[in-house]
Amino acid sequence: VQVVESGGGLAHPGGSLRLSCTASGGDFRVNDMRWHHEGPRTVQRKVLASITRAGEATYGDSVKGRFTISRDNAKNTVYLQMDSLIPEDTGVYYCSAEIDFPGDSRYSGVYPYWGQGTQVTVAS
Repeated sequence: VQVVESGGGLAHPGGSLRLSCTASGGDFRVNDMRWHHEGPRTVQRKVLASITRAGEATYGDSVKGRFTISRDNAKNTVYLQMDSLIPEDTGVYYCSAEIDFPGDSRYSGVYPYWGQGTQVTVAS
């Protein structure tokens, strides 16, 4: 299974970007998906937003009202619409997916997969 993010880049303060993240490469089911942020001066990745398979979304306080997470289960893809960007949003954005394999009895649990990250820079 591969998890790949795309859509990062440079934006001006007040601008918008849309990130995408797709899981591919096998017979699996994607459960919860999350977007994480790693700032240039932070050590730990922070969860920004989560979404269940049923579409229930939760947000961290720093992005409520500015970011929107959504998903397309048919495409195994999660999106992050980022509006009203501020310089503090700069950093690497990672996607994670909780994946299980209902058709394979060898793998009975739920496994976390991570993307490689995509850089977002907010600057004037």
